[in-house]
Amino acid sequence: MFTGIVEELGEVTAVESLDDASRFRLRGPIVTEGAKHGDSIAVNGVCLTVVEHEGDEFTADVMAETLNRSSLGALAVGSRVNLERPMALGARLGGHIVQGHVDGTGEVIERKPSENWEIVKISLPADLTRYVVEKGSITVDGISLTVVDAGPDYFTVSLIPTTLDLTTLGLKQPGDPVNLEVDVIAKYVERLMGDREVTP
Repeated sequence: MFTGIVEELGEVTAVESLDDASRFRLRGPIVTEGAKHGDSIAVNGVCLTVVEHEGDEFTADVMAETLNRSSLGALAVGSRVNLERPMALGARLGGHIVQGHVDGTGEVIERKPSENWEIVKISLPADLTRYVVEKGSITVDGISLTVVDAGPDYFTVSLIPTTLDLTTLGLKQPGDPVNLEVDVIAKYVERLMGDREVTP
């Protein structure tokens, strides 16, 4: 379980293509501190398992399902990535409940800078629109954000300087893909309401 509060901006240092998967090596001095085989680390919002750890780098295997459903397949050596370790039991929930299970990908449509913040417009797959509401929570590349405007096929978020400086959203340009995870509570509510029997 994660919170969507990015701990550091890491970097892809190697990519190995396998038959039906890829192996990534990533650098992240903060998230690798005390890391061991089998630990979880979120990479651009995708929960990955540490295979090996040496110094300030770790490797993780990414299966075809994850490559197809997320934007991780577009990563290359030198790509910057958002990194976060799982939330410790009893710690403050600074963002919102994030599973690290990507629901789909969107695309940066436009950026509108202002003096103290920036509005970013992101496309939204049709099957996810019902989960995104104004002032609700959404995870973009592993970052817990508040929806400013929810349109029929897009949403906007307002980014403060800290988010722009310390995450990949400060680097993304129109046309770049981003991973999206909607609020899991909304999905559970939908399922429970759908399973209710309708009585006359």
